[in-house]
Amino acid sequence: MNLLHISDMHFGTRHWKGNNEKLLEKINSYSTDLVLNTGDNTTDALEDEFAAAGQFLKSINCKSIVSIPGNHDKRNMLSQDFFRQYIDDVDVIRPLNPDKCTKNKLFLDQFTTGIKERFTDINFIKKFDIDGKSLLVVCLDTNEFYQDNGFVDKEILESVSHQIEQLSYDQIILLNHHSILETDSDPLFNSGRVIDFVRKHKIEHVFCGHTHKLALVKSTDLYHQHTFVQYKNGSMSSLNSPKDSNMFMYYEDFATPEMKIHLIRIFNDNETLTFKEEIITNI
Repeated sequence: MNLLHISDMHFGTRHWKGNNEKLLEKINSYSTDLVLNTGDNTTDALEDEFAAAGQFLKSINCKSIVSIPGNHDKRNMLSQDFFRQYIDDVDVIRPLNPDKCTKNKLFLDQFTTGIKERFTDINFIKKFDIDGKSLLVVCLDTNEFYQDNGFVDKEILESVSHQIEQLSYDQIILLNHHSILETDSDPLFNSGRVIDFVRKHKIEHVFCGHTHKLALVKSTDLYHQHTFVQYKNGSMSSLNSPKDSNMFMYYEDFATPEMKIHLIRIFNDNETLTFKEEIITNI
């Protein structure tokens, strides 16, 4: 199984400085079973930004792509509508007990006009059959409306858990925008909830973005005897990032002893893109 991981594309004039044709040529040079996109598709959640991001994703030569929202994708009351229209019309998991939810602006009131969907979280599960095995991809929305920090609602986690328990699968992975192991100036405040969720479902691989910084971290809970790896990707082609933070990653023979991580750094010099690849083993 080969996975390709992109994050923080930030389509929009304030961030995006990518050459779509060259980026797609490079991305499409890898034989990929599944593309993982861990959020911040846009800069300001404008409709034209969602449309540009969606067109880019549709140009990737892989029939299976999973995309989640990031904090920048929730800067518009129409964000959830735009995500479904341009990125993916996913089957969102709704809370079993809405009255128990505490996340800010999880539901927009009836007087907010012009929107189709009043439930603003985009949590979902997708199942793929790859190389004769079933892979469950669990996607959590760690983002709050008009906030850069993250928050995960306890009732939402319980509702997602309920869905997982109804399914059979060979392997399970998690996607969320914010890191659950590292922090920065805009952290996921209740990351412990997600770590408990990871342990509960014996998830061994977590993918995220948000900080525009590469980090491959293995965490072991000695008491519960559970280990998982978090793969944190940088940005795709952002104006306001250090020169070595624009990148994407390709996981060859994922989750096997032979796994190789291809780290492809992207350099933008006078609107000319160049790439430098590094191979990481022994993860």
